[in-house]
Amino acid sequence: MKHLALLTTSLILAACTAPEPDGTIIYPAQSVVTVDISQPTAAAIAVRDGRIVGVGTLESLKSDFKAADIDRRYEKNVLVPGLIDPHIHMTLGAMMYGLDWVPPWDMPHPNGLVKGIDNKTDLLQSIAKQASRKSDESPLILYGYHNLVQGDIDRSDLDKISDTRPIIIWHYSGHDFYMNTPALELFEITADMHERYEGVALDASGELTGRIFEDALAPLLSKLGPYLLNPAHIEKGFDGYEILLAQGGVTTVAEMGYGIFGRLLEDSYLSKHHTKEDPYSLYLVPEHRAFAQEFGDASAQTMVDMAAADPRILPQVKLFTDAAFYSQTMKLAAPGYLSGQSAGTDGLWVTQPQDLSGLMSRYWDAGLDIHIHSNGDAAQDSTLAAFAKQSKGQPKQRLIIEHGGLITPAQLEKAAKLEIGISAASHYVNYMGADYRPVIAEKADYITPLASAFAAGLRVTLHSDAPLAPPMPLVAAGRHMTRSTREGGVSTARERLNAEQALRAITLDAAWSLGLEDEIGSIEVGKRADLTILAANPMSLPGESWGAIPVKGVMLGGQNHVLSNK
Repeated sequence: MKHLALLTTSLILAACTAPEPDGTIIYPAQSVVTVDISQPTAAAIAVRDGRIVGVGTLESLKSDFKAADIDRRYEKNVLVPGLIDPHIHMTLGAMMYGLDWVPPWDMPHPNGLVKGIDNKTDLLQSIAKQASRKSDESPLILYGYHNLVQGDIDRSDLDKISDTRPIIIWHYSGHDFYMNTPALELFEITADMHERYEGVALDASGELTGRIFEDALAPLLSKLGPYLLNPAHIEKGFDGYEILLAQGGVTTVAEMGYGIFGRLLEDSYLSKHHTKEDPYSLYLVPEHRAFAQEFGDASAQTMVDMAAADPRILPQVKLFTDAAFYSQTMKLAAPGYLSGQSAGTDGLWVTQPQDLSGLMSRYWDAGLDIHIHSNGDAAQDSTLAAFAKQSKGQPKQRLIIEHGGLITPAQLEKAAKLEIGISAASHYVNYMGADYRPVIAEKADYITPLASAFAAGLRVTLHSDAPLAPPMPLVAAGRHMTRSTREGGVSTARERLNAEQALRAITLDAAWSLGLEDEIGSIEVGKRADLTILAANPMSLPGESWGAIPVKGVMLGGQNHVLSNK
């Protein structure tokens, strides 16, 4: 009885001194890759109230957090910071992912891989096949055509497929449309519009070729809206977009063009299709032309006020220097384009060089970070010159070159002195590294030169510009470790990233480009518990294998989301 009494007393005392659970959960893992230079790896993390409160070994965290529960669901997995895609287009993606595709190369799609079409004959046959599937005469809209791979097409090619049903082929870049005669008539595109819009292409006899691009898109898109922006189409495309985000292990995205299709319309789509239950955070960067059209001279202050009131809206602005990489309209220095649909020209300005500094000042002086679409080498000269004229700005205020299609060593040096960041389109090299050589000759060596950018001391991140490429950061990072082209070659091997640089470009540096580096991007105490769960450690694998690493799920703000196998 004496021993029983002692045992009972001991149990009572132990129960009295056992710590009360405080909501802390410790997650042991096969490995934790932190992207924190002070502690690059760990074996476990502790999470409480959506934040990381501990990083270390399982034993050290058990000692530090005696009241914690231990959740072993990830003990055979690798934890990395939540992957970030800092430049995507949600509404545009919903429009495109809701369409059928005729891509020039294999493309992941919500419905599965769409095989590429690499020649004009097969392209036109595919268009004809899809045009014949329906007996009605509603417009056929297909996305993904690329002239450098699939050959030039014009109105006459599409008229041969149908001279009654409107056919609209959306260029891969998203900046060009190619239409047959019924489509031109339906959307009221006439040859005399060429006098008002450079983007209404005419042939030698002054007739419409069927190509509509850049500045002529505004009147066209206003008429395409009922077909591309109707709620049923957007719902289909948005659902598909989110499938790809989950497959890519993406926990944070930024809409780099908020308002371009109409702010209130976009708000209605986002409020319906992106909720707190979704496994990714969505931020919005206002597009200056859309806001200037709606708010006039008050556009900058409106952005500041909106960002203060709505945490989704970042205190930043999207500007444009030049046009598109894929459609061969980015602005080039001499000798310009040597071949392709822009042969004999040097591309297009979106903002004239003499106007760019003043445009920047409107937003920079309001305290907004600037993201500027700047692709060609001539565009980089204009962007750098304009930014050099700006005031010192506020602490941590920054300018990010978006896409960075071509950047020379001298331009990288200037960018570093100005403390500019680069958010590079992750797919230019892989998709077009070989095709662009006859178009721009030796300048192809300067397509997204990211190793040189790192060496110059620039912050570098990678983005998909989805839907132009799938939102799959591990694929993007791996391709810049190899500089592989889709044909199986290598483009400018000296620009390969190492594993540490590649992972930073889709985590911490991506967070920096959005001004969120104090919140996300690395696994550190105090930051949000945003993680991507992997089946293998990317740091121990070559770049060729990164895109094949299985994504098991994500943690967002401490909430676990398992990847569905649907």
